[in-house]
Amino acid sequence: MDDLIISQDGSHTVLSQKFGVSYHSKYGAIQETETVFIDAGLKFQVQKGLENISILEMGFGTGLNALMTILSLPSGIKVNYDTIEAYPLIETQYTHLNYPTVLKLDNDAQEVFLKMHTCQSAQMVVLSDQFTFTKYIQKIEDYSSTSKYDIIYYDAFAPSSQEELWTEEMMSKLFALCNPGAVLVTYCAKGSFKRALKAAGFKLEGLDGPIGKREMTRAHKPSLTF
Repeated sequence: MDDLIISQDGSHTVLSQKFGVSYHSKYGAIQETETVFIDAGLKFQVQKGLENISILEMGFGTGLNALMTILSLPSGIKVNYDTIEAYPLIETQYTHLNYPTVLKLDNDAQEVFLKMHTCQSAQMVVLSDQFTFTKYIQKIEDYSSTSKYDIIYYDAFAPSSQEELWTEEMMSKLFALCNPGAVLVTYCAKGSFKRALKAAGFKLEGLDGPIGKREMTRAHKPSLTF
């Protein structure tokens, strides 16, 4: 398919025809997810001692971040995973993604990946005894929740494509959805975005980025222990 691209680690990314940008780094989709979201987000909170973790993902996209999250869960850790996607992939796209092959998924894991793409909007599904999953097919601007989150995976398209998703107003909305001690992790390290995070109340930490990117961002909602 002409909108599927092989990134440099052999895993697929998808070119958005609407926005003219790819869903993942051309330098490696899997390595980007591992660095930005799994290492800096999930593993960081697990190392702090959290055992029941609530995650909000902005930009379900290919489903790679959610898939790698469930594959990366240590024994004893439970995750409630909510994800928002305004423009979901269609069947002829997600069924051709090569993540099951590259990650050497067994049949059960392949079925979980398929369920992530085919489940109905706003319907919680139990994907394992450690992982519950709800996908919201809508814009984040329209999203509201009484839930609070320990991690936000912020994987929206870059500010050059969707500037409205990187504003102080949006970051304030996300700050309000965070538990104290929560982190927001993203590949973006643009100056205007970091100023928006600070204005919303986050404390910032610059981290080395994935291959091909010098820096990424981890933002903390302050707590008594931070």
